[in-house]
Amino acid sequence: MSKKVLVLLAEGFEEVETVTPITYLRRAGVEVTTAAIGGQLTVRGARRVQQTADTTLAEAGGVGDWDAVVIPGGLPGATNLAACEKTGALLKDMANAGKLVCAICASPAVVLAPLGLLAGRKFTCYPGMEEKVTDGQWLEKRVVVDGNIITSRAAGTAGEFSIAIIEQLLDEETAKKIADTVLL
Repeated sequence: MSKKVLVLLAEGFEEVETVTPITYLRRAGVEVTTAAIGGQLTVRGARRVQQTADTTLAEAGGVGDWDAVVIPGGLPGATNLAACEKTGALLKDMANAGKLVCAICASPAVVLAPLGLLAGRKFTCYPGMEEKVTDGQWLEKRVVVDGNIITSRAAGTAGEFSIAIIEQLLDEETAKKIADTVLL
């Protein structure tokens, strides 16, 4: 059975941090669905690149439908995700169910921390954003995996972030194969 991952899209998302996980996960045979948090399927990124989501978050189903959720960073994308109550509820439910919650760039600090999802956890994020997190342990690493929470730093680490997700979701062999295929 194929693993299923939901990638959340909000106005102002960071394009590289969104498209890289989508393409790497699909290369690994993972079923990826993009969901816009608003009512419109077309969402504009921080650099004005538009992406058409597969569905909206309201129609995406619940925690039982997904093995992982990916939260791109970017501003104001991360802020918009944090302001969405349905996003917060889904992320808490996913974390509590032991499903993978994967956040990159500003999103660990802006989206996960206010929900209490970094409390007592090791994490990383965009440099300087760690100051917003008072109850987690920030590590100056490109990717940090702590249980079912995967965090990463920025667009430049999106490939490694994606490979870490594949390794946790599938296995090390598949992750290495995809990393080799894309010359990471």
